[in-house]
Amino acid sequence: MSRRLLLLALVAVAVAVGAWWWLGPDRGQQPEQIALYGNVDIRQVDLAFKTSERIVGMHVREGQAVHSGDLLAQLDAARAEHSLQRAEAQMAAQAQQLAALEAGSRPEEIERAQAELQAAQAEAQNAQANARRLEDLGRRKLASPEQVDNARALLEAARGRAGSAAAALKLARAGPRPEEIARARALLRAAAAEVALARQTLVETRLHAPVDGVIRDRLAEPGDMAAPGKPVYSLALVDPVWVRAYLPETELGRIHPGLAVQVQTDSFPDKRYRGWVGYISPTAEFTPKTVETTEVRSDLVYQVRVYVCNPENELRLGMPATVLIAHPNAAERPPADPCAGP
Repeated sequence: MSRRLLLLALVAVAVAVGAWWWLGPDRGQQPEQIALYGNVDIRQVDLAFKTSERIVGMHVREGQAVHSGDLLAQLDAARAEHSLQRAEAQMAAQAQQLAALEAGSRPEEIERAQAELQAAQAEAQNAQANARRLEDLGRRKLASPEQVDNARALLEAARGRAGSAAAALKLARAGPRPEEIARARALLRAAAAEVALARQTLVETRLHAPVDGVIRDRLAEPGDMAAPGKPVYSLALVDPVWVRAYLPETELGRIHPGLAVQVQTDSFPDKRYRGWVGYISPTAEFTPKTVETTEVRSDLVYQVRVYVCNPENELRLGMPATVLIAHPNAAERPPADPCAGP
């Protein structure tokens, strides 16, 4: 009986030791660090002119680093310069016309209108006196009816001219109508818009780098015709770059966008690059497409885009990279500018 109990005790100890060895002391605990594997990817910008003209200068080549605002290429600007000069001349002419309307009538114009009114009034007075004399002669049968009628007609014409001269003097004193001044102002604004458009067209004959980067492809040469939407350079944005990696479904709950990470490459194994999780795909990727068993569910992966600071331009397109994500409780979100400062 004692031998049987001893045998059972030995079996129990063996089972316990085997279970401990099989499960391990840390069974059920999550590792403190997640390692994801992927490749470095680089965003690219295609640079093109906004206008059609012949290219006269291509100032950078493939592989050359450029900074925001650097001059990259230039078009023949003669046509744009002439258009600007014409628009500026038209705007100046319209500005002078508006100034003349706003200034109103000149004193000399008012004086001339007054003189014309006085002359017309004197002519009307003379015609009135002549008409009275002829009417008196007509009553005495010393002037024909035709002469009397002509004198009356001349009087009416003289009175009409006097009235017209009085109206002209009134208009000269009043100056231009408000509607005319408003129209002139609107035309001046239109001319100013034409000048701004011509200046913008002239500016667009010069192609500048929108951001810092490295010229990846030079797609045109001097003498080629540029056209809107036709790229002349492709610019690689090298800071930050990003790593496309895949996260197992079992680790999905441990990371979130903005989580600080470190990136390591085979080319620089002793160097760690700062980065942060920028994007987690909302859909899973796996084969087959339907979940049949628990084992298949463990093969689910989600695409993760990790942005990485690349201040020394050491990370290249397609380079294999390892993304090291600390335990979420230990990791912090990156600062507002993760790539700035030490």
